[in-house]
Amino acid sequence: MTQLKIARKGEISEEMEICAGQEGVSPEFIRRGIEEGTIVLVRNNRHTSILPLAIGKGLRTKVNANIGTSQDHSDLDLELKKVKISEAAKADAIMDLSTGGDVSMIRKEIIKATSLIVGTVPIYQVATKMLNNRKSIMEMTEDDMFGAIEENGEDGVDFITVHCGVTQRSVDCINEEGRVLGIVSRGGSILERWMSYNEKENPLYERFDRLLEIAGRYDMVLSLGDGLRPGCLADATDRGQVEELVTLGALTKRARDCGVQVMIEGPGHVPIKDIEANVKMEKNLCHGAPFYVLGPLPTDIAPGYDHITAAIGGAIAGSAGADFLCYVTPAEHLRLPTLEDVKDGIIASRIAAHIADIAKDIPGARSKNLLMAEHRKKFNWEGQVDISIDPEKAGMFLERSESAGEEGCTMCGEFCAIKLGKKDNVSA
Repeated sequence: MTQLKIARKGEISEEMEICAGQEGVSPEFIRRGIEEGTIVLVRNNRHTSILPLAIGKGLRTKVNANIGTSQDHSDLDLELKKVKISEAAKADAIMDLSTGGDVSMIRKEIIKATSLIVGTVPIYQVATKMLNNRKSIMEMTEDDMFGAIEENGEDGVDFITVHCGVTQRSVDCINEEGRVLGIVSRGGSILERWMSYNEKENPLYERFDRLLEIAGRYDMVLSLGDGLRPGCLADATDRGQVEELVTLGALTKRARDCGVQVMIEGPGHVPIKDIEANVKMEKNLCHGAPFYVLGPLPTDIAPGYDHITAAIGGAIAGSAGADFLCYVTPAEHLRLPTLEDVKDGIIASRIAAHIADIAKDIPGARSKNLLMAEHRKKFNWEGQVDISIDPEKAGMFLERSESAGEEGCTMCGEFCAIKLGKKDNVSA
């Protein structure tokens, strides 16, 4: 019995009660959102050692942190440290995107090490296994793909990215129109090459019912991936991206009919003026399903600072209705992220998510800002640090004024406007 099937029966599960408490809403609000498909409750029914997480309309905007090995850097200990950094920085979810080493073992260890929900991209496991066995990804079989999905479900993975909208038709749209960067999604590129070489349709699309059977068994949320997302502004919102989204909308209805929860993944690089339109298009075409966006990045030319670029795009997307932000680190496009990169990416995305929550009038979002103002008025430095998004960094930066004493920092000292504005300050 999946959470969606429970909600359709008009019943409230223990998991719905937990999520309602986390979000400051009623259990019925959560149940109704799940029933309508505007909220997903994420937790594999075999992963009961963690708390469930609700994502969607009317709830706090969530943040995901991507970690995982590559062929060049496969260090499990480093990835486990990234898990702890992600938890300390208050990410809501972790995605293991490992493509190097023993991917199955790494996934199991990450799940064991964290109290957060965990997502994966199973096609990476299949491709890595082929490479480790000195085989071509063209030799993958349908059973290889679905076998990996089943294994992820058994291990307790809570949500999986599956590129079901990368079809012969959607790829033809890209080839006919032309792109500057082509397909930039790893999963999308793997499937496109497999389809072209084998002259077959994408099994994740053609055998979608088989995917639904597996997902339903573990109550895994399907994150329908944007395998044809634009990788630069020049390719944004083209025919291939839109065709994929239309397909994902149809698959969303099929999944819900089978009691499987779905969210939709969104574009990477989008001009700032088109971000809101992209969010509204997803909501309309995909029947209000929660929207999970990578960034988006409204410029292509800020490598080394792409966490800032993504925070700008994420704040706008979240304000327009996106529900789940995938962080982007300063290392995006350049290297595997370091521990510091991971933290910087999470904090930047959390800032964007909070800005979006203020715009969406999410319960409690504005009250934190009012409390910060009160702390500043009273020169309550400890309170300011404690309520900040990154208390560690705020505490490190705090430097009190020698001239103004407790009532001022070294930015203004005796000329602090708040200090001067006090009515009992006769020296003013």
